[in-house]
Amino acid sequence: MNRHIAIDGPAGAGKSTIAKAVAKKKGLIYVDTGAMYRAFGLYLLRQQVDVNDQDAVIAACERADVSIAFENNEQVVLLNGENVNGQIRTEEVGNMASACSTIPRVREIMVERQQQIAREKDVIMDGRDIGTVVLPDAKTKIYLTASSKVRAKRRYDELKEKGVDCDLKKIEADIIERDERDMNRAASPLRQADDAILVDTSDLSIDEVIAKILELSDG
Repeated sequence: MNRHIAIDGPAGAGKSTIAKAVAKKKGLIYVDTGAMYRAFGLYLLRQQVDVNDQDAVIAACERADVSIAFENNEQVVLLNGENVNGQIRTEEVGNMASACSTIPRVREIMVERQQQIAREKDVIMDGRDIGTVVLPDAKTKIYLTASSKVRAKRRYDELKEKGVDCDLKKIEADIIERDERDMNRAASPLRQADDAILVDTSDLSIDEVIAKILELSDG
């Protein structure tokens, strides 16, 4: 049976950074499921699909080929064969990804693709519904969180470092809105799995969080 670690949590909790580091230390493949939704969000923006037209969004999801490839054990997100790693980290794409992920059929399609990856590889996956839906039998489940203020500041610093002009209050408002949408959607809402361990990263360094998860996954 393949080894699986599931990490869930809200936007900006540090899931991707932590999961990548743990994957390297434990020899696992890192799968950023949020990046798959972002790739689809990018597709919707490119095709100018109205996210409020569910039938059009579902048709687009069935049409769009969103997949994951691994080069030197690093994840590459492919949209119809194109590497879109460098194009999916904008706020606009993130908001579109969050909006379309509330549609049950979109989640079904994405979950099927994610489970296929897990059947073939030892993985650490992060997202919103990994421990509850995608990998319910994962041996180690972590729910990673932090206050909205801390998460907004991290995102602000990340964007500033890239030279992107942004507003801290707007980022926090977007994060709170995204939390609300993720936690209250009908399909696979964001929640802590009953057997997941809560790790609040608000006052922890990245190294401290990595050490904590390594400790938990070795238990």
